[in-house]
Amino acid sequence: MVPGNSTIEVRKCGHGQDIGRFIRSVIFFLGFYLYLLLVVDLRLIYHGAGEITNFPSFFKGWAFFMEFVSRPGGVVEYISAFLSQLFCIGWAGALVATLQAGLIYVCAGCFIKVINYPKFLWIRYLPSILLIIIYTRYTYHFITIMALLTALVFVCLYLKLTAKNQRTDRLRIIVFLVLSVILYYLAGGAYLLFGLLCVIYEMLFRGRWFTGLLYLLLSAAIPYIEGVLIFNLGIFDSYSCLLPFSWKFITYQADRRLLKIVYLIYLLIPLTAFVLGLWHVFLNLWMKREQKEQDGDKPVSKPIKLVTSIYSYYLEHNKFRWIIATLVLFGIAVGAVVLSYDKERKTLFEVDYYSCHKMWPKVLKAAHNNLDSFTVIHAVNRALYHSDRLNTDMFSYPQHTGTLFLTVKGTEQAYWNKFDLYIDLGLMNKAQSELDSCLEMFGDRPLILKRLALVNMVKGNIGSARIYLGALGKTLFDAKWAQHYLDLLQSDPNLITESKIQHLRSQMLEKDHAFSVIDIKGLLSQLLEKNRQNRMAFEYLMALFMLTNQLGDLVQNLNRLDDINYSEIPRLYEEAILIQLYRAGKPINLFGRQLNPESKKRFEGFSQTFSSYQHNRKEAFRELANKYGDSYLFYCIYGFSGTKE
Repeated sequence: MVPGNSTIEVRKCGHGQDIGRFIRSVIFFLGFYLYLLLVVDLRLIYHGAGEITNFPSFFKGWAFFMEFVSRPGGVVEYISAFLSQLFCIGWAGALVATLQAGLIYVCAGCFIKVINYPKFLWIRYLPSILLIIIYTRYTYHFITIMALLTALVFVCLYLKLTAKNQRTDRLRIIVFLVLSVILYYLAGGAYLLFGLLCVIYEMLFRGRWFTGLLYLLLSAAIPYIEGVLIFNLGIFDSYSCLLPFSWKFITYQADRRLLKIVYLIYLLIPLTAFVLGLWHVFLNLWMKREQKEQDGDKPVSKPIKLVTSIYSYYLEHNKFRWIIATLVLFGIAVGAVVLSYDKERKTLFEVDYYSCHKMWPKVLKAAHNNLDSFTVIHAVNRALYHSDRLNTDMFSYPQHTGTLFLTVKGTEQAYWNKFDLYIDLGLMNKAQSELDSCLEMFGDRPLILKRLALVNMVKGNIGSARIYLGALGKTLFDAKWAQHYLDLLQSDPNLITESKIQHLRSQMLEKDHAFSVIDIKGLLSQLLEKNRQNRMAFEYLMALFMLTNQLGDLVQNLNRLDDINYSEIPRLYEEAILIQLYRAGKPINLFGRQLNPESKKRFEGFSQTFSSYQHNRKEAFRELANKYGDSYLFYCIYGFSGTKE
C-alpha cells in the first residue's frame, strides 16, 4: 500500500508485532541504562576530571532562575542544568540519560508512523546508539540533546493537533505559529529542527506546497523577530543558540571530537524524512502513470523469484523477522560500544574522581589501565603517599622526574590535577592560584568552590570563605557541608576547634610562589623548615632526590626520619643509600639506624646479575626487569621503572 496525499494512513501492525517491538525496546533501553550505570558511570562525567569544561552548575534561588528564563533557550538550559546534577548519583544520572534517549525514540517513532513508513521504525533506535557513543567517549552534550528532544516533542504535538482532515489551512498555520513562538522561547535555535520537519511533512507527505513554503518563511523569520528584535540577541546567536554549532559548544576543545556525532543525531530524522518524502512523491507520480499505462504480463526471472520468495517469507513470519531485527539492532549497538570505548580516557576520569574523593585503593587499581599518562602517575604518587607506600612501592609504577608536581612539558595548564596536592603540602597560595584558573576555565563547579572555601578558611580569609560557602549552600549536594562551616564560623570565627584547618595552618607557608623544576627542592625545604613534621613534604623531597639522582642530598636528609617518627628506614631509601655507599666508597652517617639485611641481600643480588652480563645494560635488561623492575636499583640504571612482571 502506498500512502496517499489526502489522508494520513497509519498501517496497523498485528498485536503480536506490537508486543514484539515493545519487548525489544524494553530490552534495548534496559541494556542502555545498565551500560551507563555499570560501565560508563555518569558520576565521572559529572566530575569532569579537568577534561569536560562545559558541564553546567546549578544553584537554588530566584536570581539563578531568572538568569535563564530571561533569554530564548534558557528554560531548556535551566532544566538541563538541574537534571545534569543527578549525574552525581550514578543510578539517577543513568535513569535521566535513559529517559532522554527513550523519549527521542518515542518521538521519532511517532513521526515515522504518521508519515506511514512503519518499515523504517528501526531508525528510531539510531539516536540512542549515537548517544551511547557520546557517553562512552566521556563528553557532555546533554543540553543540546535536550533542546533536540524538546523540538521533537513539539513536532509530535503539531502532528497531533493537526491530524484530523477537517482542520483548515488557516487553523494549521495558527497552530504552527503558536507552537513556534513557544518553542523558540523554550529551546532557542533548536526550533529550526521543528520548522524543518513541519515543512517536509506538509510539502512532501501532505502535498500542501503553499503551507510548506509559508512555514519555511516563518521558520526563518521567528528567530529574527523573537531573538533579535525582542530579546536583543545577536543574529548568529538568535539562530544557533543550543544548536551543536553554537559558539558555546564548538569552543570547547574536548567536545569538538564528537561534534560530528551530535550533528548526525540532529540531522538523522530530517534527512530520513526528506528522503522518504521524495520517495513518497515519486511513488505517487509512478502510481498515476501506472493507472494510465497498463503493461502486459512479463516473465519473471528465477533470481528475482528467489529473492521475492525469501523476502515474502521474511515478511510473513513475524517471529523470524523479530529475531533477525533484534540481532541486527543489538549487533549494531554492541559494535558501536566496542569501537567507541576508550579505556585510557575512562581511566583518566576514574583516577581523578577517586583521587579527589580520597579513595586511594581505587586510584591504584584503576591506574593500571593507563600507566602512560603523567597525570595518572601524578595521582598514583599521591595515592601511594596517603597509603603509606610512596617510599616502598613508588617504583612499582612508571616514574618520571616531572610526575611529582606535573612539571612535564604539556601539563602546564593541568590546573585541575594539581590543587589538591598543593593543599596537602601546605602551599595554599599556589593552590588558590590553580583554583582561580580552574574557576575561570570550568566555571563555578561545586568541587572548585569547596576547595576555595577550604583554602580561604586555612589562610584566615573568612570573608572570602563565607562567599564561597554561601554559593555552595545553594547547590544540591554540598549545601550541608557549607552550612556546617558557616555555623562553625559563627561560634568560632578563627576555627580554633577545627582540627583539619589547624593541621593545614601548621604547615602552611605564608608566602609561596610559582615554581619550576629548579626550585621545587627549595620550596619543599621551606615547608620542612616551617614544620619539621610535614611528612608529605619530606617524602616528596626524598622522592625528588631519587628521581633526579641527587643521592647525596637524600643521605643528608636522613636525620629528618626522627622528626617524623619512622621506625625503620624505608626500603627505597635503603636502596638509594646502598647505591651512594657504592659510589662514595666510604661510610655514611645513618644517624643511629641500621640497614635491613634483606635490602643488602637484594642489592648484592642485583649487582651479581648485572655483573654476569659484563654490565651490559641491554643484555641484562630482561632478567633485571623481571626480578628488580620495582626497585630504585633498576630505575637508577635504566631511568624508568614499573616493569617487573
